[in-house]
Amino acid sequence: MNVQLGPLGLAAGAQLLLRRALAPLPPGFRLAVYGDDPALVAQLPAWCRNEGHRVEWPDAADRNTGSHRDGGPVAFVVRGVKQDLRWAGATRAGDAELGSVAQHPPARWGLAARGALIAAGGPEPFFDLDDRDLVWADVAPKLYAHAAARQWDPATAVAWDEPFAVTEDVESAVVQVMTYLVENEQVALVVPARFLGRVHPHFREVVQLLAIQVADEARHMELFNRRARLRGSALGTSSADGRTSLFTLMEESDFSLASFLLSVLGEGTFVNLLSFLVTHGPDPVTRRVAWLALQDERRHVLFGVAHLAHQATVDPRLLGRLRGAIERRHDALRDTAGLNADVMDSLVLIAAGSWEPAAIASGYAAVRELERNMDTGRRRRLERLGFPADEAAALSALHTRNFM
Repeated sequence: MNVQLGPLGLAAGAQLLLRRALAPLPPGFRLAVYGDDPALVAQLPAWCRNEGHRVEWPDAADRNTGSHRDGGPVAFVVRGVKQDLRWAGATRAGDAELGSVAQHPPARWGLAARGALIAAGGPEPFFDLDDRDLVWADVAPKLYAHAAARQWDPATAVAWDEPFAVTEDVESAVVQVMTYLVENEQVALVVPARFLGRVHPHFREVVQLLAIQVADEARHMELFNRRARLRGSALGTSSADGRTSLFTLMEESDFSLASFLLSVLGEGTFVNLLSFLVTHGPDPVTRRVAWLALQDERRHVLFGVAHLAHQATVDPRLLGRLRGAIERRHDALRDTAGLNADVMDSLVLIAAGSWEPAAIASGYAAVRELERNMDTGRRRRLERLGFPADEAAALSALHTRNFM
């Protein structure tokens, strides 16, 4: 066995070639070292002592000058038994097999890539969301891949300069709804952002999904704000009761309960609202804006339902905790008026298209149909988590009238 160092000396990379050649050899094996750097003879003994090997000199070599006759080796390195202390006691951060996810990754894995060989020592950062069943969903890797492939730029994904004509009152209604959407998306950004630093990085697809969810909401805020200001209008109104409802989402510190209230119930309800705007939006820009946000929100809801459905299979107490979260939020908002009346009136006018009584009747019916669709969607998602149909209906009825 030999290694060819060419012109490299031990101060210029030869040590990499030596370590690579020695690594698979058993202790006591002699490695012939060939090289042209005259300093090798002086450098090899010290390097070998440090690495736990020893040097043997060929008879043909002149040790004082480093010259050697007949093209023979500069020296022989005899493989030692000394371990590389960097990796003594090292363990892997989970199974090295791609896709293997541990149930309870220890703190010392926290800043290492999943599957990496981890040297002993180093920091042990605390991540309280370190239980696979609390955060994981088998669909998470596919959802992340889908999310990464479907990112869009608010500046180019909408034809902002596309001409359209709407009445001043209908435009004001659109502005009011967009103002309401910005308000809600701000909370939808803050809630997952608060949990990003708490999820153990071993569950990297979940961390990535939450990060993309935050980015999605940031784009939605820009999207809705840009549509609201498209014709130079000032933003609409923000009700105290609406903000109170949203604040209850920010107060929830439990990851599962926050995901349930925000994604399964709130964003799930918003999927229906955005679908309503795709159908009834009075102009192509509004319809496009709603459609773009709708694609992202569906993904947020899917992950929330999937990971809670998984958790429900291993934690028989989960449904009780979810039930309690709905009831507590309902009690906290019992004395509020619910949805901003300006938003409700604007939705009716958007669907109606005009102030004609017959049109208003049609718009009002469309909004009532929206509310029924919201209720149906919530009930189906609650049943997906394991609630009986009658209890799902009762719990859906307790959801905030502010939609989110």
